[in-house]
Amino acid sequence: MYEEVNRMFRRRLSLGWATFVWGSVAFIMAWTLFPIFWMVSTSFKTNLDVFKMPPELWPSQPTLENYIGLASGINPIPRFFFNSFITALLTVVLTTVLAVFAGYALSRLKFKFRDQILVSVLVTQMFPLVVMLAPLYLLYVKAHLLNTYLGMVIAFTSFALPFGIWMIKGFIDSVPVEVEQAAMVDGCSRMQALRTVVLPLITPGIVATGIFAFLDAWNNLLFPLTLTNEIAMKTLPAGMVMAFSGQFKSDWSGMMAASFITTLPVLIIFIFLQRYLVEGLTGGAVKG
Repeated sequence: MYEEVNRMFRRRLSLGWATFVWGSVAFIMAWTLFPIFWMVSTSFKTNLDVFKMPPELWPSQPTLENYIGLASGINPIPRFFFNSFITALLTVVLTTVLAVFAGYALSRLKFKFRDQILVSVLVTQMFPLVVMLAPLYLLYVKAHLLNTYLGMVIAFTSFALPFGIWMIKGFIDSVPVEVEQAAMVDGCSRMQALRTVVLPLITPGIVATGIFAFLDAWNNLLFPLTLTNEIAMKTLPAGMVMAFSGQFKSDWSGMMAASFITTLPVLIIFIFLQRYLVEGLTGGAVKG
């Protein structure tokens, strides 16, 4: 009798605990995803429906005019999208290449001030981005890099590269040096050993570094807002600020449509590369 009562108590306790856990998960998911749902819902509303009281969770008469306006309106949203894509893609390539070589050198080569260089790379991440804008702007004026893709890519890379160097170095540290030595005994040069032995083993770290660089370049607002003064050279974050926000009016429905279009590439990249991103971040944290 006692055992039966004990089993019933445990069954009710486990059922109550499962209900609590799944209820908490559902609440957290709703709390997290509701802003995204509201963004999508607002993108299908007219400007009048945005301020309707009480607010509608989903518009009674959805419209595509906000999305049509992105391509046919006076604001060059397609140009902003192209600028963001080009600068983000070039930033990914430049950041990953430099991070691989710098991380390999700091991990494998023995030279003076190696530890000091590692610390200095980390120290650069401690300065707020706003502090660097004024001297960077003056430097760009002297170098004639304002309103150029090269200038934007250099700025984005300078911010993403320190993280990439530490990430790649942590992964290379986890690769036994004996593997490279065996490859070099078989006739490989150091560069060939890096390309054929080390790089395949640190693929998750490289992908995670590339994703971080892409997200930083894609979402960065301060650099495009400061280092470009021509509307045709703005990226999406800076272009949206200028296109949809004015002194007397804010086009919230158009801004939400542009925000949804801006979010799609990031969402697609995360869906297809989330395994590499998780492996890269957790592996770099443990192995570094």
